[in-house]
Amino acid sequence: MTNDNTPAAQAAEPFDFEAAVTELESLVAQLEGGKLPLDASLEAYRRGSQLLVACRERLAAVRQHVEMLDGDVLRAFDSGDAA
Repeated sequence: MTNDNTPAAQAAEPFDFEAAVTELESLVAQLEGGKLPLDASLEAYRRGSQLLVACRERLAAVRQHVEMLDGDVLRAFDSGDAA
């Protein structure tokens, strides 16, 4: 089975936010390391850009969902750590 990275194939798979963030962090580390060849750096940058867009879209969707659940009233997060 081949790794199909076409937009249609990616849309068919469920989006794993945490896996995307982990992959993005790995790509950033590789790019910051400066040891990738030029073509590999370009591909890593391209993939990182795709992941960044996907993560931002997912965060926006989650925020919209939370706002809908909370009646468009965002509240301060209470961690429950009562001292």
